[in-house]
Amino acid sequence: MGLFSKNKKTYPKMPEGDYVPVLRCSICTGEQVLCAQDVHGGLHEVMLIKSPADLEGFCAANGISADRIEKIY
Repeated sequence: MGLFSKNKKTYPKMPEGDYVPVLRCSICTGEQVLCAQDVHGGLHEVMLIKSPADLEGFCAANGISADRIEKIY
């Protein structure tokens, strides 16, 4: 690890299969977790969204439109 190396952020991929990306949002704290929801309603946490840039980066890496991601509370 060099002194002047840049940390490149990598974003996880959506799991394979019939999954839909959703944002699980907390009403109290405002925390947002990006999850993969399967056809039976189960949620699999993918990543914590700390800023809008995290969501944009994930969408760009996976080819998903941010408008397509539903928020659940």
